[in-house]
Amino acid sequence: MSAAPSIAENGREVTFDVVVVGAGFAGLYMLHRLRGLGFSARVYEQGSDVGGTWYWNRYPGARCDVESMQYSYSFSEELQQDWDWSERYAPQPEILKYAQHVADRFGLRPDIVFDTRVERAEFDEGRGIWEVATSDGGTARAQFVVLATGCLSNARMPDITGLGEFAGQVYHTGHWPHEGVDFTGQRVGVIGTGSSAIQSVPVIAAQASHLFVFQRTSNFSIPARNSLLTEEERKAFRNNYPEIRRFAREDSRNGIYAEPPERGALEDGENARRAKYDQRWANGGLTFMLAYNNLLLDKAANDTAADFVREKIAEIVGDPETAKRLQPDNHPIGTKRICVDTDYYATFNRPDVTLVDIRSNGIEEILPNAVRAGGEDYQIDALVLATGFDAMTGSVAKIDIRGRGGKALNQKWAEGPKTYLGLMSEGFPNLFIVTGPGSPSVLSNMIVSIEQHVDWIAGCLSFMRRRALASIEASHEAEEQWVAHVNEVAQMTLYPQANSWYMGANIPGKPRIFMPYIGGVGVYRRICNDVAAKGYEGFTMRANQVEQVAATS
Repeated sequence: MSAAPSIAENGREVTFDVVVVGAGFAGLYMLHRLRGLGFSARVYEQGSDVGGTWYWNRYPGARCDVESMQYSYSFSEELQQDWDWSERYAPQPEILKYAQHVADRFGLRPDIVFDTRVERAEFDEGRGIWEVATSDGGTARAQFVVLATGCLSNARMPDITGLGEFAGQVYHTGHWPHEGVDFTGQRVGVIGTGSSAIQSVPVIAAQASHLFVFQRTSNFSIPARNSLLTEEERKAFRNNYPEIRRFAREDSRNGIYAEPPERGALEDGENARRAKYDQRWANGGLTFMLAYNNLLLDKAANDTAADFVREKIAEIVGDPETAKRLQPDNHPIGTKRICVDTDYYATFNRPDVTLVDIRSNGIEEILPNAVRAGGEDYQIDALVLATGFDAMTGSVAKIDIRGRGGKALNQKWAEGPKTYLGLMSEGFPNLFIVTGPGSPSVLSNMIVSIEQHVDWIAGCLSFMRRRALASIEASHEAEEQWVAHVNEVAQMTLYPQANSWYMGANIPGKPRIFMPYIGGVGVYRRICNDVAAKGYEGFTMRANQVEQVAATS
């Protein structure tokens, strides 16, 4: 590996083989692989430490919705055997500590520049390199750029009249103060009822003198049944890791090890079906949707699961009117990312918690000391914005990326993102995206998908180095065919029936296109492996500015 320059790069020009944007789980593993292959690399991270989304998302109750023993790296046997997860679902501080441990254990920090944003990346066609401008005034040149910017890391600030005039403190769940917040004795308003609100509401309610939850759209949530892990449970996972990892990569649809369903919901009678749902509800977690194999394909089957959860909400919530407002009725269960909670619905039984329905008229205005909705003013001291993210494309869109002919990636993606395999976009040579639109990404255990993408990119770079190839780019035909395939597969499911952030529906003006690939983690991996085995079919490679098609090289 070539010697890396000092990380004090203010105003300087430095050169690397690869520039990686982001030091979350994707960026850390990408750097580890690149160093192991002898490529010089620099990672730029806008935060002050590693961790990505787990560095920024410190809101009360924040934790992963994938079991901790599975939401972890598999590339190091020693790491997965040595690290002790404390709970079934790890809380944010522990996940951040894990990321920090990985950075230290593998000596990654010397090649990471913190508190530095990548503001612009422009491809120099004449020299075949990327020029990357950073917020510290520096410029990095690299043959390759890898965007490890994360799918849920660009917090969405709502456009609500008067928000800037609010006299109290305003917090966004995606940019929570690192020192924490104490709501004791305060009247608090939470806007939004997605995953971050569902996790934080019970914790905030336990502190606040009164909590108002402003709900536009109710969401389905399954109890987490979180618990401390015993040493026996950790040992059982560790002993079975080879099969757990194999299944997650090759056989699962979502990258999670679980017993796959073998029958459809309507093949069972009502009593048998109810018993199966009860069992899944009691066990908790995302595997509720694996009770049957057609819940996301057949609306009648989906209705049986949705009705079950609505009945559970009615059982938990004492006030019938509140229970009714909490029962989702405008999308099939699972077509928005299903949430995992601890006592979310039960929190609305507290006398000091009020659910405010803003479905019809929205929030009219934020006053200096209140939220006005439905003609009523709700007096609050603090405001929490649980309004989600500009998912999948938002973090990429913040960077001014210019490819061949100076064309902006934002311009190309103006009517929806276009990629080949979610890995590259035509017109932007040597620019890779980790878990980008057109890949399973947010429909999967993210670390399984991250490792697959990083390994594929590392293999591709090694392939190019062995053959002295200078550039790789997705072909127009391959990209168009892949985009069509992603949309075709999505239309075979119930997912497009929901106005979800999978579709960009939470961002005003964003094109309504189903962004992730729903064909499954195992299927997707086989497609990517087959593309590589055929000499990177669908990609065009060049050496010394002379075009070569990889499939014939």
